[in-house]
Amino acid sequence: MSKYIGRVWRVGNDIDTDLIIAARHLNDASPENLRKNCLQDVIPDFSKKIAKGDIIVAGKNFGCGSSREHAPLAIKHCGISCVVAHSFARIFYRNAINIGLPIITAGNVIEAFQDGDRIEVDVNQGFIRHLDKGQEYQTETFPPFIQEIIAAGNLANYVQWRMKANG
Repeated sequence: MSKYIGRVWRVGNDIDTDLIIAARHLNDASPENLRKNCLQDVIPDFSKKIAKGDIIVAGKNFGCGSSREHAPLAIKHCGISCVVAHSFARIFYRNAINIGLPIITAGNVIEAFQDGDRIEVDVNQGFIRHLDKGQEYQTETFPPFIQEIIAAGNLANYVQWRMKANG
């Protein structure tokens, strides 16, 4: 899937991996535990408030901190369809792509959005649309191999698909 439509959940700058999923919750890495504790210290009861397909819109340096893969997994298990941010920490960016979570670097475009706004993101065409205001913004697109990883659901599925395709 390359197009995502949902409600905006806006967070600020420097949201680190411990804010995404606190270390105190990592003794149980089950999808249910990661889901219910995702962003709980930033938005209380976040997992109870979101709807499947909602989109996180963030400031600078989203996902900074540790290299734990639990952070993007927690976001994905919540049902968040993608994350749009001014910028991402490098290791978080790679971990998110590896698990098939689309993340879009959008610079100052995020200033146009508030909590609850309706947003459409097309990662293959490279645009973000503010559905409530009718505004559209260009953004970067993923190279074809990253589009294929996301379409496959994660890096492991992509590698299996490529191995089968190459005999």
